[in-house]
Amino acid sequence: MTYQELAQRINRPTAIRAVASAVGRNPWMMVVPCHRVIRTDHTMGGYRGGLPLKTALLKMENTLTTLAF
Repeated sequence: MTYQELAQRINRPTAIRAVASAVGRNPWMMVVPCHRVIRTDHTMGGYRGGLPLKTALLKMENTLTTLAF
């Protein structure tokens, strides 16, 4: 999901920067998965835990969802 899509979901389509700021202040970043929110141009954007961690989390999730159990 992008920051813009998230802003639209909460019925604040012009509040993209506010949404990005709120996501960035998420105190439960490992419980509420804010690392899944990306920029509209599909680049990573920022992450309070650092972009290497954001990349690793997304890669790990993709690996786990593609495993056949």
